[in-house]
Amino acid sequence: MPYLRKIVLHCPTGYREELERMVAQFLADGVAFVGVVGEDCSRVEDIIDEWVVGDGTDDGRYILTSSHPGETIDGALEFARSLSGEYAGEVQLVKL
Repeated sequence: MPYLRKIVLHCPTGYREELERMVAQFLADGVAFVGVVGEDCSRVEDIIDEWVVGDGTDDGRYILTSSHPGETIDGALEFARSLSGEYAGEVQLVKL
């Protein structure tokens, strides 16, 4: 089942090796936004950004990201729901 276009990624234990495979699937599924919440969420967001940009030669690889340190899952979900325009739509909560 493909991911929705907006994701809130809950990282209760911070970075995990599965993240790289997950980000590749986000790109394949056309995910437009990933908001990260939980342990070390700012670092996880930076890692996602690095993998999405890659070597910088593919302008089509783009995902808007945000991190929500010290926030609750509900707060991150509310932020994601507030995005509009090209980022409008349902939000999927994914646990890493």
